[in-house]
Amino acid sequence: MNAGPGRRLHRLGHGRRRAASGPARCRGDAVSASGSAAITAARPAATAAALAGTLGLAAACWVLVVQEMNGMDMGPATRLGSFGFFMAVWASMMAAMMLPGAAPAVLRRARVGGMRAVSQFVGSYLAVWALAGVVVYAVDRPHGTLPAGVALIAAGAYEFTPLKQRCRRRCRESVRSGLGFGLSCAGSSIGLMVALVALGAMSITWMAVISVLVLAQKLLPAKAATDIPLALAITGLGIWIIVAPSAVPVLTPQM
Repeated sequence: MNAGPGRRLHRLGHGRRRAASGPARCRGDAVSASGSAAITAARPAATAAALAGTLGLAAACWVLVVQEMNGMDMGPATRLGSFGFFMAVWASMMAAMMLPGAAPAVLRRARVGGMRAVSQFVGSYLAVWALAGVVVYAVDRPHGTLPAGVALIAAGAYEFTPLKQRCRRRCRESVRSGLGFGLSCAGSSIGLMVALVALGAMSITWMAVISVLVLAQKLLPAKAATDIPLALAITGLGIWIIVAPSAVPVLTPQM
């Protein structure tokens, strides 16, 4: 008979504890909700800053490259200069040429991880292209129109390969790391970059042409109606350079 009051007191104490913990839980939920709202509100700002920074850096690098490369174009006979000078110019070239097409991937990283993730992504992406510059410096030498034409024919043929198509598809997909994204995009654009080096690594004209093609291939889906004519045009240009190099516009003759 004495157990009844004890149980009632226990229920009363439990009810008071629940009543006291209610406001605390509400405050915790409110803090969590406000934190989520702040993160959500910060994402559009991060994406806008990432887009502005990416395109702004590309534009600044274009200005720098045009200034540094002025008067250096000798077509296939172009000399690259010292390793340090070439790598500085090459890094600026790659930022100018490759960042605009990487903007969609940069925006995806900004939405997921904020500006810190964007910095890491862009840095590792450009590092891949910097390593490509080391390879270019190691193998490229002043050459005549015959090697240039052969390189262009090979670049045109590469556009038809399954490796090219796979890398291009990966370059347009969501990739977690800038390193993986850079490797995929390098595999997609290697033929076009070979064409650039063959025609003149320091040619602003060819750099602009290749930049447009790289941008189009990054942003637009693969279509035979456009991709096959492009590959044939690159191959045809290579044949033209071999047969009649003096008749090719904007191709500086070997000096």
